[in-house]
This record gives sequence, structure tokens and C-alpha cells, in this order.
Amino acid sequence: MESTGMNTAPASSDATPVPAVAVVPGVAIAAVVPGVVAVAVAAPAEAPDLVTVPTRQGLEAVDIIRRAASLAGGVGPVLHDGSGDTLGFLVPPGTADAWDLPGSACTQTNGRGMRFGDVDVSPTAGDTGWLLPPEAVGPVTDPEVLRAALGEAARLIEAADNCR
Repeated sequence: MESTGMNTAPASSDATPVPAVAVVPGVAIAAVVPGVVAVAVAAPAEAPDLVTVPTRQGLEAVDIIRRAASLAGGVGPVLHDGSGDTLGFLVPPGTADAWDLPGSACTQTNGRGMRFGDVDVSPTAGDTGWLLPPEAVGPVTDPEVLRAALGEAARLIEAADNCR
């Protein structure tokens, strides 16, 4: 973080020195008002989209991606819901625009409930938590890799269910 220090403009008798604005890459300044502390707000990087799938299929897909170490980027952060019904894969922004895999849904998060960058990323809804937290895996899962893994997972599950 760079700082420009204190305002070094000549002070009049009634002027109060105003701290200069710190320059932080990726941070936007909400306001700079003389005599008022400036409020810095992180400029959100584009928020990832979220692909949700049934838990069983999602767990199989995680295993498939992790076993195939050559797959681009591996698996990114994965959320699980409190009821244990679904898993959510963070994927690049814009994925929702073209996602059409039956049995899954892809939604734009627009950063709701998430903070990105060097800041803690914590799920906030109910008992939702991380199956694979952001600090333990890559930034997001490649949508094509996820699509292939989900397809393979569905075939494995169908085969296993037909053997009963």
C-alpha cells in the first residue's frame, strides 16, 4: 500500500491538516471531503457465478476433477448448503449466460454475500459452508471442466443405481 502522507499544502490559521488518501490498487475512494475521513471501498472484482447441483453428483464431480490433475486449473471453491441437498461451484463471471446443463443451475452472484480479493470470503446463508474453501483451491472452476465432470458423474451415478 502506498501512502502520500499528510496534506502538505500551506496551512492557513484556521485550516486543519487532512490526511492524504492512501493509494491501494483495486480500491476506489467513496468520498474525499476536507475535515472528514475518506472512506475507502473495495472496488469489487467481477463476482463469480455459481453452478448448483445435487450433492451426490457434485461430490462425484469434485472427485473426478481432483483425480484428473491435468484438467485446467482443477476445482475451485465449492459451497455446500446447510441442508446437504446441493453443492455450489464458483465459476467465472458470465458463465450463467450460456449454462444449459440439465439437472444443474447457474446463477450470477453479483457478489451478494461474498467478498473477494485479499479479504475473507465467508458464506453467510444459514449453515452454508465451504466444502473446498477459496484459500485451499484455485480461484474458480473452469466451466467446461465442470460440465464434463458433471456429465461423467451423472453417468457413474446412473450406472451405480442400475446395479442395485
